[in-house]
Amino acid sequence: MIEEIEELIDRYQNWLKDRTALKVVEDAIEITTPFLNRHNDYIQIYVQKVQDDIILTDDGETLEDLEMSGININVPNRRELLKMAANGFGVTVNKNIISVKTSLDKFPLAKHNLVQTILTVNDLFFTARTSVANIFFDDVRSWLDEREVRYILDAAFIGKSGYSHKFHFVIPRSKFASERFVQTINHPSKHAAESIAFAWMDTKDRRDEDSAAFAVLNDYERSVPLGMEDALNNYGIVPVKWSTRREAIDRLAV
Repeated sequence: MIEEIEELIDRYQNWLKDRTALKVVEDAIEITTPFLNRHNDYIQIYVQKVQDDIILTDDGETLEDLEMSGININVPNRRELLKMAANGFGVTVNKNIISVKTSLDKFPLAKHNLVQTILTVNDLFFTARTSVANIFFDDVRSWLDEREVRYILDAAFIGKSGYSHKFHFVIPRSKFASERFVQTINHPSKHAAESIAFAWMDTKDRRDEDSAAFAVLNDYERSVPLGMEDALNNYGIVPVKWSTRREAIDRLAV
């Protein structure tokens, strides 16, 4: 049995070596690894020698790719996830560049840790489903903060049915606009539309007549289901797709 496992390890090492390519890029060596990122492209890292140290980096490609996909890294929840991933493999993140400093004799482990960090970061932000809803909520909150929208966070109200309903953001009345209720929906669906519709219909009769409700819909990972926006409108709820959120800011920031 031991011999079989040793043979498998040898095969793995040969596979790793055979599918690794090197290329000179300016003052660094580009290493193309056999590991795939979320686009099914080979992960590439870059190596530089600085005096007696070896510096390995992803050249910022991992986090830049996430941000180009609409993933805002600079929110507390994601920064904490990123910090945990980096600390777990002994690497650092500085100005969105994931890197590790090592010596010649420890190069193999450092290279392994950097690649594993890149894979983990992609997994954290795209397959850790328990975190995604919180991440989207943080995105919406950061968006409101950036535009200096004042709000009450996670406010609960008793509806006419006697049930309590919590709304993610409540924007108080101003001399320019009525009170506004804002709910984030990470996975737009018929069920989600029905849920917010019930909460709003049950609550609005106990609020000022001109109070308004908004549903911010995450349409980055999946498109909003056909008919959902119409359904929300029919219940007096303004649908705001995240991809077109700029169109709604004037109604929230007054």
